[in-house]
Amino acid sequence: MEVFWAKGYEGAQVADLTSAMGINPPSFYAAFGSKEAAFREALELYLGTAGAGSMRALEEAETVQEAIEAMLRASVEIALAAPHAKGCLVVLGLVNCAPDNAPLGGHLTEMRHTTFKLIHQRIERGVREGDLPAHVNTQALAAFYCTVMQGLSLRARDGASREELLGTVTLSMGVLNGRTGVRRV
Repeated sequence: MEVFWAKGYEGAQVADLTSAMGINPPSFYAAFGSKEAAFREALELYLGTAGAGSMRALEEAETVQEAIEAMLRASVEIALAAPHAKGCLVVLGLVNCAPDNAPLGGHLTEMRHTTFKLIHQRIERGVREGDLPAHVNTQALAAFYCTVMQGLSLRARDGASREELLGTVTLSMGVLNGRTGVRRV
């Protein structure tokens, strides 16, 4: 997982993976079958461990404002914890892929769509619970926060500091806290 996280799918070579695992190529292929299968397994491990914090925070907080802020703050910590390269494995693991890797690229796109759906569902829940007014465009708000979350990962990859990333979180929270168009009830 850490090799893929640091180098991305296409940048990680089988030699890198076998070295990190302390096994030889035949053992690697016996265990995983292919580099793609190993990457898919690494993605599942990531979502169950290092990458789980942001979606857990989204679900567990009491209000939608607390949930979005906790999700973004967790995303900052995940992005800064990444080995060597920083960022989110799901966001940056395979962006512009070779045609042979298009199915895997599609898999990551679906994972990112799932993240959007979870954010959208949490915002809709916030409307139902009275945290946000009924007229809020929940789709646009979810798209905004999904974009912010993914952008945090990219900025971390480019070397942004924790202070800069957390400043972005604070600024983006103005949308939910009534400072930029969405009013609290």
